[in-house]
Amino acid sequence: MRFPAKFRRTAIPVVACFASLSYCGVASGQLNTVSAHVVLKKKESSKPGKNVTTPADSSNVVVWLKPVDRAAVDASAAEQPHKRLQLIQKNKSFQPHLLVVPVGSVVEFPNRDPFFHNVFSLFDGKRFDLGLYEAGATNSVRFDRVGVSFLFCNIHPEMSAVVVAVDTPYFSVSDRDGNITIAGLPDGKYELHVWFERGIPADLKALTRTVTITPATQNLGSISVVENSSFSSAHKNKYGQDYTPPPPQDYSQP
Repeated sequence: MRFPAKFRRTAIPVVACFASLSYCGVASGQLNTVSAHVVLKKKESSKPGKNVTTPADSSNVVVWLKPVDRAAVDASAAEQPHKRLQLIQKNKSFQPHLLVVPVGSVVEFPNRDPFFHNVFSLFDGKRFDLGLYEAGATNSVRFDRVGVSFLFCNIHPEMSAVVVAVDTPYFSVSDRDGNITIAGLPDGKYELHVWFERGIPADLKALTRTVTITPATQNLGSISVVENSSFSSAHKNKYGQDYTPPPPQDYSQP
C-alpha cells in the first residue's frame, strides 16, 4: 500500500518512533541499587539501653523490600532469572546455614556425607520431613508459603539451618561488616522488613517501615538490630523428644 505523497514524509518518523519504544522504555525506567548498614548490638545488662556492645560479626541479617506501588508490583512480578538453590549436607552441617528465597522456590538438599541424613522442619514456615536418605542422594522441597523455616536433621542434633521465603525479589543478607545491597528496584514505595535468627521478634517487627526509592534516595541508612542474649539453638528431634546420645567409643587396648 502506497501513502499519498503529502504523507510520505511523516510515515518514516512514525515507524522509527514505534521501533524505538522498547529503548525509550528502558531509558525512562532506570532501576535503582539501594544500600543500608546493619548495626548488630548485644545487650550485656538487663537494664534497657545499658552495656550494649557491637559484635565484630554483623552477618546474616536479612532485609527485604516488598513493593507497595502498583508499578513496583508489576516489575517484581516479571520473570526472575532461574537460580539453582541448594542446602548441602556436608561434615554434619548445612551449607549455607541461612538461605533466603522468593516464595515458590525449589531448594535441593544433596547429601554429601558418607552416611544417612533426615532433614525435617516441623515448626513455622514450610513443614516437611524428607526421611532417611543415603550418601549421594538428593531430595528437594518447594517453599510455597511466606515465612521462616527452621531445619534440622533427625540424626545429628548439631545440624541446623534456616530458609526464609519472602514474597518479593528484592532482598539481601548482611555481610560480616553489616553491609546490605539490593539491586534492580524501580522507583516507588516499599515496605522494609528485617529478620535475624538471634533477634527479638518484637524488636524486629518494630523495624518494619515504608520507604520511598528514587535515584535521589538510594541509601536506607543504619538499621539497628539487638541480639537476643538468651537465644539457644537447642531443639528436639522430629518426634518432639530429646536426641539419643551417641554410643561411647571407648575401646580397650589389646
